[in-house]
Amino acid sequence: MRNHTGSEREMIIDCDSCVVRGLACGDCVVSVLLGVPPNVEIDALEQRAIDTLGRAGIVPRLRLEPVDRSA
Repeated sequence: MRNHTGSEREMIIDCDSCVVRGLACGDCVVSVLLGVPPNVEIDALEQRAIDTLGRAGIVPRLRLEPVDRSA
């Protein structure tokens, strides 16, 4: 994942904040790789690997949809 400056950064996946948790866990790449954890921290290299595997159809794509807590 890239931030607004275009540089790579870590992604923190918190399944508790995913709006499709429960509905999409069964085919989420995080669940496939790690089971259904409360949250996962993925660095830029790991994220690129997951993105590549997902685009190739080897694993499901990451379906994280963070909850907008500002509303």
